Amino acid sequence: MSRSIPLRSVQTIAVLAVTQLIGWGTTFDMLGVMGRVIAGDLGLPNEVAFGGLSIMMVVSAFAGPVTGRLLARHGADHVLAAASIVFTIGLLLLSAARGIILYELAWIAIGAGGAFGLSAPAYTAVVERAGPDSKRVIAILMLFTGLSSAIFWPVLSELNATVGWRTTFLIGAALQFFVCLPLHLFALPRPIAFAADGKATQETPVLLSPAGQRKAFALIAAATTISTFVTFGVSPSLLEILRQSGASPDLALQLGSARGVIGISARFLDMLLGRRGNPILSAAMGVSLMVSSFLMMLLIPPSTPLLVTFILLYGFGTGVMTVARALLPLALFSPREFGLQSARLSLPQNLANAIAPVIFTAILDRAGVGTAIATCAALAVLSLGFVLMLAMQVNAATRMCEPI
Repeated sequence: MSRSIPLRSVQTIAVLAVTQLIGWGTTFDMLGVMGRVIAGDLGLPNEVAFGGLSIMMVVSAFAGPVTGRLLARHGADHVLAAASIVFTIGLLLLSAARGIILYELAWIAIGAGGAFGLSAPAYTAVVERAGPDSKRVIAILMLFTGLSSAIFWPVLSELNATVGWRTTFLIGAALQFFVCLPLHLFALPRPIAFAADGKATQETPVLLSPAGQRKAFALIAAATTISTFVTFGVSPSLLEILRQSGASPDLALQLGSARGVIGISARFLDMLLGRRGNPILSAAMGVSLMVSSFLMMLLIPPSTPLLVTFILLYGFGTGVMTVARALLPLALFSPREFGLQSARLSLPQNLANAIAPVIFTAILDRAGVGTAIATCAALAVLSLGFVLMLAMQVNAATRMCEPI
């Protein structure tokens, strides 16, 4: 039985769970429900409306190295607080948009907020406060953050129908400023100290040569960039994929919302495993389930049971891979290096994510759901190949270190 979670870690999880849910729900998840509505109201093509997500990811990508330096200099709590302010500005601009210029400026601001406030900075806040127990605490945190679309898609759909998308964005700005900002500034515990030979740095990564570490980093970057390209591309178009595959609008919304809940079961597995978990094995399992879900959609005639099974496999696979993607740097690098390596990984990941929504929306609208799913299947197979190459490299290094 694993030991109990320290109170400071519980507090860290509680604060970041709330702010990450709101952070994702009021930005990236928004267009999954309202993207096509906004496009129609502003007179924009769907690709241009969803291009806001591309702008967000490009800005986040290029702001990644700056974020890493800010995290090292000022700590995660101050960077996260800055994200709340920038998100507020972006959402206010978005609610006021009447054309493409202000719309794109809003997403530039939201992209800067994403670099400062989503995923890597939050996980860095955990590492600053949990030290060697960070893998376990990050996995627990991700149990909650995986609910963002499950919580926000139905809420956003209802708000959009009731008050319209502009007021919905104003509500999102209020959540950022009046909920997230105070939590980041005043509710996070103080960080622990990282002594040069202290407990926080005792966990050693897999013993690899400098060249081996560079190769391992490249394999992690390739596998995670491709897998997140698929998930970020599919996410805002998932409801449309389900509709074009035969689901009614209500069923599509139910299945799309259920995907996040299903992903929680995968994250719960990582939480139970704690330090015993293997992120590389988890990544291989997650991508394999994604491959299976896409191939099934290609090979089996559409039906409601097929769509339900697809969501089960895809939701569980993406849930496993999301945790593995966050934890892979800790599997090969020390906690002290986590912020730097995560920031480096965020650059190719966010650049890939930047074009994913536009590409998948264009494929879906112009070539149909079959081509979109076939593209996902091919990319998932490629990601799985890189994960298996990483596993072979780590296994070979481990065997060389074993006593004869």
